Amino acid sequence: MSTMFTATVRRSAAVLAAGVVLCTAAAPVAAASPAASASPSPELPAGLYGKADPAYDGVWRQSLALLALDTAGVTPADEAVDWLTGQQCEDGGFASYRADTGVKCDPKTQDTNATAMAVQALAALGGESATVDRAVDWLKEVQNKDGGWPYNPGNPSDANSTSVVIGALDASGQKVADVLKGSKSPYDALLSFQLGCDADEKDGRGAFAYQPDAEGGLVANDNATAAAALASLGSGHAVPAPKGDRPVEAPKCSGGDAEGFGSAEDAAEAAAAYLVSRLEADGQHLSALQPGADKPAPDHGTTADAVLALAAGGHLEAAKAPAAWLGKNSSEWAKDQPAALGKLVLTAAATGGDASAHVEQLTALGPEPKAASEDAGNGDGQQEEAEDSSGSALWWIIGAGLLVGLVAGVVISLRGRNNK
Repeated sequence: MSTMFTATVRRSAAVLAAGVVLCTAAAPVAAASPAASASPSPELPAGLYGKADPAYDGVWRQSLALLALDTAGVTPADEAVDWLTGQQCEDGGFASYRADTGVKCDPKTQDTNATAMAVQALAALGGESATVDRAVDWLKEVQNKDGGWPYNPGNPSDANSTSVVIGALDASGQKVADVLKGSKSPYDALLSFQLGCDADEKDGRGAFAYQPDAEGGLVANDNATAAAALASLGSGHAVPAPKGDRPVEAPKCSGGDAEGFGSAEDAAEAAAAYLVSRLEADGQHLSALQPGADKPAPDHGTTADAVLALAAGGHLEAAKAPAAWLGKNSSEWAKDQPAALGKLVLTAAATGGDASAHVEQLTALGPEPKAASEDAGNGDGQQEEAEDSSGSALWWIIGAGLLVGLVAGVVISLRGRNNK
C-alpha cells in the first residue's frame, strides 16, 4: 500500500468520525485508544531499519535507507532520523553502531564510511545542520596528509573511503577541491589510486585500486573503481537521472603518460570505460570472489555502484543495462536488507526507473514514514487531488449530518404534536 493511500484512508476515517459525531450528538463518544504495536526485538532499537544484527552496519544501512526514501520523495519517521542522529559521537564522528549511546565513543571504533554516509543522508533530509556540520568537521580533522581518508583514522588512505567522504563533502555544500590537508586535496589522493595511461588495457587501464600493494603497485579493483568513478565527479550516492545520454569514450592517452588522465572528470571517464567493458564481458553485472568460494559470483552491490557512477557521468544508456540486470536478479540479495534495497531505490532514481516496489519493501523494514511528496510514486498532482477529494468529502458529510439532524428535529416535533 502506498504512503499516500494510507494517509488518504486515515483522513477519510477522521472525516467519517466527524460526520457520526454530528449525526449522533446526543450519544456519548468513546475515546479512541491507540492501536497496539508489535513490540520491537529487545536487541534492536525501534527506529532502526532492518532486523539483522547492526553491530557492523547499523549507521551505514540506516543512512542508505533514509537517503533512498528521501530520494523517492518519502519523508521518514522522526524516530528513524532521531536514531541516526543519536548515534553521533561527542567529537562529531560516527561508529558503525553504538549499542549504548550513553557510553563515550572509543576513537578506535569510529569510521569515516559510517560518518560520511550519515552526512549524505542527513544533509539530504534537511533540518540537521548542526549534526552535519560537526560530522564534516570531524572528517576534516582526520583527513590524511595525502588528502584522502582511511576507514579508521590513523591508517593509510584508501580509494573507497576517500570516495564516500567526497560524496559527503559535496552533499554538505563543501567545495571538495578546497578541503585541503597541507597542499593536498581529496582528488589528489583519489587519483593516486588510478591505473594510468602507462597501464595496459588487460591490466585495467582507467581502473582504480583499493590501495597500493606492498611494492607500491596498483591492482585493478572493480569495487574501488565504481566508488571512485562516482567520487571523481564530486558526487554522492543520490544521483539524479541524466536528461540525455552521453556515450562512454575510451581513455585519452598521449604516449604512455604515467601521470594519469588529467582532470578528475577525465579520470571518471576512463573509469567509466573500464566499468562498461567489465559489465559487457560479464552479462551486464560485475562479479567478485567471495570468501570461501572457488569461483567469482555476481556482485550486486558493486554493480549498483557502477550504475550510479555511469548515470552521474551522463551515460544513461550504459547505466540502464546493469540497472535492468539488477531489477531481474536482486530479489534474494535485497530481501529484508535495508542497505541493498536503498541502493536499488537509488539506482532506479538514477536511471529513471520505477522504484515503488523497492520503496514499499524498504518502508516495511522500519518505522512507518510520515508521507510521500507530491511528485513521488503516483505522479504529479495526485496528492493534491487526494487532499481536495477528502476536503470535499468532509463538507458533504457535514452537510449530510446537518440534514439528518434537521429531519430528526422535524420528526420529533410532529410526534410531539400527535401525542398532544
